[in-house]
Order: sequence, then structure tokens, then C-alpha cells
Amino acid sequence: MQEYDKKFYKIRDVAELLGLSASTLRYWEIEFPECKPKRSNTNIRYYRPEDIELLKIIHYLLKVKGLKMEAAKEQLRVNRKNVSNRVKILDILQESRDRLQEMLGALNKRKS
Repeated sequence: MQEYDKKFYKIRDVAELLGLSASTLRYWEIEFPECKPKRSNTNIRYYRPEDIELLKIIHYLLKVKGLKMEAAKEQLRVNRKNVSNRVKILDILQESRDRLQEMLGALNKRKS
């Protein structure tokens, strides 16, 4: 699971982190009532790390698994823990892959 260095993130930071547009995040906020970032008096969204984790789950269901919106909502409702665990495992595997690629690159440089 990713470590977060801040308590709150603005929408552009979250969009960049997830590789999505801010408009997609705003749309998901409408479609998934459990995704409600805090708002300032000037209506700026502030996402907590747990909000970002939920968005990662939604991203996984919609973009990676290719589920339709209603199917993703159903998965969140009935199977959230299992889906959350899958997302965490995928994060760990991606981090491991990235580290291994860095090591391989370093080894290849030493051979040259």
C-alpha cells in the first residue's frame, strides 16, 4: 500500500497520482456517494489518503477490470474487502516490479 506524506491532497494531485482527469474524479464523486472529499469554505476539494484508496478501488473496477458503473457499485457494496485486497496486492506487485527493473538497469550499466 502506498504511503502518503500529506493529510490532504487537492484534486489535481490526486488526478496526477491516479493518471486520471479531474473531471473523471468529479464524475465518480457523483456516481459513488461514499467518495466525498472534504471541502473548504471556498469549495476546494481535499482528498484524504483513505479517499485516494477508495478511488484506486474504483479505478481498478472501472478501468482495469472494465466493469460497467452499476457492476462496480455492486462490487463495492457486496465485495469491497476482497476488491480492496486485490488492489493492495497489485500495488505491491507493481512496486516490486519497479524495484526489480531498477536493479536490472543498474546491473546492465555495470556490464557496459
